[in-house]
Amino acid sequence: MLSGTRHAPRLITLWITWLLAMLFHVDLGLMPLFHGQSPEIESHVPASALPLLFGAMLGYFLLPLIAIVLIAYADTAAAPARHWRPWRRIHFWFSVVYSITNLPHLIADIVVPDARPDQIVLMLALTGFGLLINLEGWRWWKQNA
Repeated sequence: MLSGTRHAPRLITLWITWLLAMLFHVDLGLMPLFHGQSPEIESHVPASALPLLFGAMLGYFLLPLIAIVLIAYADTAAAPARHWRPWRRIHFWFSVVYSITNLPHLIADIVVPDARPDQIVLMLALTGFGLLINLEGWRWWKQNA
């Protein structure tokens, strides 16, 4: 691993790519609405639990945005890089959690009876981007600081 490699810009790019793929996944999932069809897959979530579900999704989207900001601050800080080393460690494990959450979603998209190929392709891409984030996050964490 070269010490001159700038992992932070790579991580920012990967996280933005991941977020765009996630948005495309959601957007394409709703596309049938624009053609008079229902995008609904049989739901087992009671209506009373929907606010909690919406809040969880909000957090799921906001946390990578916060990570992007913290990565940028760590990369451009005047303080020595070692001050940001704990964040590098946290970021790596945070990215692993996100990768782990992508796997069941990918499996669910594959096994659902009316699975759509576009959704499976996007979940494969999200999983791939997540693994790249893990790899780059590991390198950033272990980089001499």
